[in-house]
Amino acid sequence: MGSQRILAIDQGTTSTRAVMFDAAGKPLATSQKPLPQIYPADGWVEHDPEEIWRATLDVCRAVIADTGGPENIAAVGITNQRETSVVWNRRTGKPVMNAIVWQDRRGAPLCDSLRAAGHENRIRDKTGLLVDSYFSATKVRWILDNVPDARAAAVRGDLAFGTIDCFLLWRLTGGRVHATDATNAARTMLYDIHAGQWDDDLLALFDVPRALLPDVRDTAADFGTTDPALFGRALPVAALVGDQHGALVGQACFAPGMVKSTYGTGCFVLVNTGTKALPSHNRLLTTIAYRLNGETTYALEGSIFNAGTVIQWLRDSVKMIAHAADSERMAMALDNSESAGRVYFVPAFTGLGAPHWDPDARGAILGLTRDSGIGHIVRAGLESVCYQTNDLLTALRQDGITSLPALRVDGGMIANNWLLQFLADITQIPVERPVYTETTVLGAALLAGLGCGLFASVTDIQAAWRLDFRAMPRMDEKRRAGLLSGWQDAVSRVMR
Repeated sequence: MGSQRILAIDQGTTSTRAVMFDAAGKPLATSQKPLPQIYPADGWVEHDPEEIWRATLDVCRAVIADTGGPENIAAVGITNQRETSVVWNRRTGKPVMNAIVWQDRRGAPLCDSLRAAGHENRIRDKTGLLVDSYFSATKVRWILDNVPDARAAAVRGDLAFGTIDCFLLWRLTGGRVHATDATNAARTMLYDIHAGQWDDDLLALFDVPRALLPDVRDTAADFGTTDPALFGRALPVAALVGDQHGALVGQACFAPGMVKSTYGTGCFVLVNTGTKALPSHNRLLTTIAYRLNGETTYALEGSIFNAGTVIQWLRDSVKMIAHAADSERMAMALDNSESAGRVYFVPAFTGLGAPHWDPDARGAILGLTRDSGIGHIVRAGLESVCYQTNDLLTALRQDGITSLPALRVDGGMIANNWLLQFLADITQIPVERPVYTETTVLGAALLAGLGCGLFASVTDIQAAWRLDFRAMPRMDEKRRAGLLSGWQDAVSRVMR
C-alpha cells in the first residue's frame, strides 16, 4: 500500500488543479492552471469546457511526470465546481455552447415564474433546494431553449448533460461512461434526494428530457477507467464528489454536528446531519453530504456567493491591494476602536445567498467618512466574509444544530490569521485550520482511496486531518453585538 498513489483532480471556478497523494493522504506533487471567466452579459458567467479539458490534461500529466509515471497510481478522484452545467454531443463529444457557471443568473426569470405558479414547496420537498438559478435545472433549460436545434437533439438522445465532473469523466473514459455521483446530482434541482433518483415530475416541470441525464452512482464507486492513451495506462476512476462535499470529507467531518466552512470564490458552510435529511426553516439547503456503500449521509448547507471574489475585486478591479496577502497587513494596521469609524462592505456582486436569497441585491460600501481610507475598505471586505458566515451559523442554530464545537475552515482565504481571529470573535466558536488546507482535493483523493480499496472505511482516513492553527473567541459581547447590528443595517440597505 505504501507505494500506491492517488491522482486527484480539482476543477474549480477559477482554476484547474491536480494533486498526487500517497496512500496516507500526503501531497507529493501539485500542478495548477487558472481558468478564465467569461461574462457575456450582466449577471451571466460562462466557462469554456474545452479550456477546462485542456487544463485538466496538462495538470494531470504534469503531476504524473513529477512523481515518476503512472505505474503506481491506484485510482483517480475528481472534485468539481458544482451546478455548472455542460451539454454536449454524444457522438462528437463537443459542447453545444460554453458551460453556464453556478454564479450565472440568466435563469432567474424562470425561477420567478415557478415561484409565482406555486411550485416552490414541491421542488424543495424533493430536492432540499430553494428555487434559484444557482442550480443546474434552469441552466439546462436555457441551453435547450436557446441553442438552435438543441431541444430536438436532446429528445432524440443525441445530447448529454452533466456537471463538470460528469463532462470530465466522459472525456477521460473516451465517451464510455456518462455518470455522476449523488452529491452532484443533488445540486441539479432535478434529483429527489430522499428517493435517490431523477424525478419525472421535476423533469417535466423544467422540460428536461430524461435522455440527457447521466447515471447516478455512490460518491466512491466504479466510474470506469481512463483512456490509456491519455496518461500512459488505464487508470481507475474511483470517486466523483462536488467540491464542498469533498471539503467536508477532507475536513473529516464524519460525525453529525461537525461543520466546515470553505472560503474560495464563494463561502460554503456544511454541517453533517447524519442519515437524517433535516429540513431548514431559515432558507438553508438540505443536501447530500456523500453516499457510500449505498447509504446516504445528509448535510445542511449555507452558501455565500462572494467571499474570495471580494479580495479579487479589491486587487484586480479597483487596485486597492497588489497581492491578496496585503489585506491581512492592512487590516492589522488599523485602529480597532469604535472611534475609528466603521465601514461595511456588502459584497452582493451577484446577489445575496443564504439566508437572504436575494438575487437582485447588489454590492455596496457604507459608512464612509472623510477619515476612511483604503485600509478601512479592505478590512471591511474581510469582515464581510465573517459576518456572512455568522449569518449562516445563526440560521443553523435556529434549525436545531445547537452544538457547534468548532468551525473547520479551508480554502484560499484562510492563510490570513487576522481573518480567522475576527471569524472566531464574530461567530463565538473556535476556528480550526488544518495543516493541509486544500481539503477539497484531499477529500476527492481519500474518497478515491475508499473506492479502490486502499481504505476500508472512513475511520481509516480520519488521520489525514491534523490541526495547524486554532483561533479562540476573545471579543467582548457588547462590541460584537454592535458590529453585528451595523452589518444587519448594511445588508438591509442593499436588499431589493
